[in-house]
Amino acid sequence: MSSPTDTPRTASPLPVDEAPSAPLVQFKNVIKRFDNFVALKKMNLDIHEGEFVALMGPSGCGKTTTLRLLAGLEKPSDGDITLAGELMNDVKAHERETPLVWQSLALFPFMNARENVEFGLKMRGLSADVRREKATDWLERLGMGEFIERDVSQLSGGQRQRVALARALVTEPKILLLDEPLSALDAHLVIRMQGVLTKLQRELGITFVYVTHSQSEAFAMADRVVIMGDGEIMQIGTAREIYRTPKNRFVAEFVGRNNILSGTVAEARSDTLLVSTACGDFTVPRPEARDFSPADPITFSVSADLVTIELQRPDVENVVECSLISEEFVGSVVTLFLEAADGTELKAQVQEKELQKINPKLQIPYFMSWPIQSAHVLDERVA
Repeated sequence: MSSPTDTPRTASPLPVDEAPSAPLVQFKNVIKRFDNFVALKKMNLDIHEGEFVALMGPSGCGKTTTLRLLAGLEKPSDGDITLAGELMNDVKAHERETPLVWQSLALFPFMNARENVEFGLKMRGLSADVRREKATDWLERLGMGEFIERDVSQLSGGQRQRVALARALVTEPKILLLDEPLSALDAHLVIRMQGVLTKLQRELGITFVYVTHSQSEAFAMADRVVIMGDGEIMQIGTAREIYRTPKNRFVAEFVGRNNILSGTVAEARSDTLLVSTACGDFTVPRPEARDFSPADPITFSVSADLVTIELQRPDVENVVECSLISEEFVGSVVTLFLEAADGTELKAQVQEKELQKINPKLQIPYFMSWPIQSAHVLDERVA
C-alpha cells in the first residue's frame, strides 16, 4: 500500500462527447468459482474506450482474477464478458486482442530486446522485415533505441519493463492489461514509469486496465479507480472521490489514513447530525440520501490530513482529548498516532515544520479537532 504522504491527483477522463455509445468492456453479473471458493461475486463493471482504469484492493480481493477473465486465461462460471460488443466467454486467450503485461514481465531470456518485441508479430505470420521495422519503432518510442540488440539479461529493471510494454503494444491493441507491472522496480523507477505509462496511454488512446496494490500508482495514473474486496466491487470513482468520500468502512480503512468513529445518532437536525461515540459527541454533515433518527447506529470518517492538533482545547464543536503514542516520519509529512481516553486510536498528519509548535515529545494531553464539513458519513451503519 502507499505511504501516508500519498495524495490523490484528479485524472482527466475523456470528455462526455468523446465517450462511445457503448462500453468497450462489460462484465455482466460475472461470477467466478474455483471449486467451493467464490473469487468474484456477480461483478458488474463497464470500461469505456480510452479510459485508464485501475483495479485496487488487498490480496485475494479478486482483482487479478478479473484481469485473467478479461485476458481469456479464465472462464466465468456465470455471467457474460463482452469486448466491443462481442461475447468473450468462450474466446481463447490467443484469439483475443487483450495483451497482458505480467508482474514478472515474462520476457524470453534467450532473446534480445528486439526479438522479444517481434515474437507476437512472428506468431501472426508477419514478414521479418515488417517485424523488425515495427519492433524497432516501438522500442525507440519507449526510449530503448540504443538497446535494441541487447540481451534482456543485460538490461535494468526499468529497461526490461519498457521491452515488455513494447512487446504488448506492437500489435496495436485496443486494450492493454497490466498486472502489477511496477511492483518489482525500485521506488525512483516506479515514479518514472508512472510518467511513461500515463503519457503513453494519453497519446495512444488505448484503454488500460491496471491491477495494483499501490494507492499512489492508482491515484496518480487512473481516470477511475475500482476498489475491490472479498470478490466484490466496493467503490468506483475518481481518485479524489474515493480518497475524500469513501463509500464504506472497508474503503475508508483501505485508502488513506482515516479516523473512523462509530456511535449512535443523538440528535437529527436539518443539515447536521449529533453523534454520540465512546470518545465524545461530534457533529457531522447529514447525508441527503439517507434518513436518520435518534439511536440509529452511524459510522463516519475524518481524514488524518484534515484534523488539527493543539496543546490547548479549542472552542469548536468537534474536539477530543488524546495522548501521543508514536509518530511516523516520512519526508515533509509526519503521521502522529494518538489514543483517546477510551482507547480509540486516532491519526493526524502534520507538516514536519509544524511539529515544534506542539512538541510531540511532551507527555501531556493533546487536543484533536476538525471542522464539521471534514467528516464523512459512511454508507454502512456500523455500531
